[in-house]
Amino acid sequence: MSCKVSVTIVTYNSGRFIKRCLESVLAQKFASKEIIVIDNASTDGTQDILEQFEDRCQIFYNDENVGFAAAQNQAISAARGDWVLTLNPDVLLLAGFIQALFDAGHVHSRIGSVCGKLLTIRASFDLPDKPLVDSTGIYFTPMLRHLDRGSQEIDNGHYLNYEYVFGATAAAALYRREMIEDISIDGEFFDPDFFVYREDADVAWRAQLLGWRCIYTPHARGYHVRNVLPGNRRALPPAINMHSVKNRFLMRIKNITFDVYRRNLLPILLRDLVVIGCCMVREHTSLKAFWYLGKSWKRAIAQRREIMARRRVNDEYLASWFSYHPVSRPAPRPTARVVRATRG
Repeated sequence: MSCKVSVTIVTYNSGRFIKRCLESVLAQKFASKEIIVIDNASTDGTQDILEQFEDRCQIFYNDENVGFAAAQNQAISAARGDWVLTLNPDVLLLAGFIQALFDAGHVHSRIGSVCGKLLTIRASFDLPDKPLVDSTGIYFTPMLRHLDRGSQEIDNGHYLNYEYVFGATAAAALYRREMIEDISIDGEFFDPDFFVYREDADVAWRAQLLGWRCIYTPHARGYHVRNVLPGNRRALPPAINMHSVKNRFLMRIKNITFDVYRRNLLPILLRDLVVIGCCMVREHTSLKAFWYLGKSWKRAIAQRREIMARRRVNDEYLASWFSYHPVSRPAPRPTARVVRATRG
């Protein structure tokens, strides 16, 4: 028996957050949903909390931490929904979040992913003194940095329109099943070689190459505790920083086209020099990233060949998304007919 939306959550030592996250999902009035949780061998009491939800969620306990990407693939494989909502355990959904994403996803048949407005919240789940935007979608700069649109801006009521954006942060992204199956490689939607971090940007880039679109809706609102920000790299665990370096290059090997590389050659090279220089001078633990790149090289090249063989967009379209300022394009809002159909 299928359902409309499968909510997939990966936990790893998420005891501070997971109870309130699951309660916010269960409180959603969207009836046709299922919740699937994959725990990556947590040791902080997360599993004890998850046991309280086993009567309302499907929960799987892994024997080891296989990483966010592989665990999300595991959840997606078990999911029966026509749409999959990937959700971080440190996200709180406000009322109507799932319905708003679902309505927006039906505006056009080539919409493969949907995102809403995430606002920042402290790890204690207390609100900051001023409301701050966490993400309204992701965008790429000419240096191949992917950033969250609106991140750390004071929320003054902007981002009120439906817009096409480059991609959605997997902290709270709704993906169409048809797109998941279309862009998966060897049955894998998220690349397990990424392990953690940037896997959603990789998916967004691959989806764009294959002609899928991402829409932002202002009516889906939630809160997110974000630890990974451009300015707090030194406070992050060394393993996260190492995967960040590895995945920056791995994502490029798989997805960059010659035209995008040619147009942005200088900023790309400058950023590469900064990244490599920092690894050599200060962040020695991230040098291991290049060993992992060597191990993944053949697989990444094979993935690249498959992606490029199926590419559906031209150079001008793709290059137009790489800018130092967030790029978005007007998108239609759901009509009354669409809303009636999705809620019928």
